[in-house]
Amino acid sequence: MKKLTAQETVILNQIVQGCNNMQISKLTSISIHTVKAHISSIFRKLGAKNRANAVYIALKNGLINK
Repeated sequence: MKKLTAQETVILNQIVQGCNNMQISKLTSISIHTVKAHISSIFRKLGAKNRANAVYIALKNGLINK
């Protein structure tokens, strides 16, 4: 598992909170396209197949706060 960037960690925490891509875009002031790119990178780095799997892996490995 590769280390997440600071921005990816912020986005992962927002995914844990249940935010969708548009909400994340507004909260972080980045484009929806960039949000999608970060999420793809998060999945790749964690070896996750989807959002739920990414949250599980992140919680299991202490990458995010509950």
